[in-house]
Amino acid sequence: VQLQAYGGGLVQPGDSLRLSCTASGFSVDDYAVGWFRQAPGKEREGVSCISRGDGGTAYADSVKGRFTISRDNAKRTVDLQMNNVKPEDTAVYYCSAGGVYWGPGTLVTVSS
Repeated sequence: VQLQAYGGGLVQPGDSLRLSCTASGFSVDDYAVGWFRQAPGKEREGVSCISRGDGGTAYADSVKGRFTISRDNAKRTVDLQMNNVKPEDTAVYYCSAGGVYWGPGTLVTVSS
């Protein structure tokens, strides 16, 4: 069972970025999958998650209306579309399946 997050990079405030979490060894529909982030000097926090089955979604207040999580069972991916990014979105982003399996993070830096 492996997870891998992709898509991080350096972007400017107001830009968009799409992160992708790819699963191997299991279906992304087998677990609730969440995106988390950890900014320098801060604790890891939940950003968004999508439930197994009906695909219900939830978002942290700080990203509501800007980020969208989606799942593609055929591709075994869970994506996080990030729009209108802000400097405070700068962090290492991780994906997790069921809070049990974690992949290496991908760094997102928002700076002008």
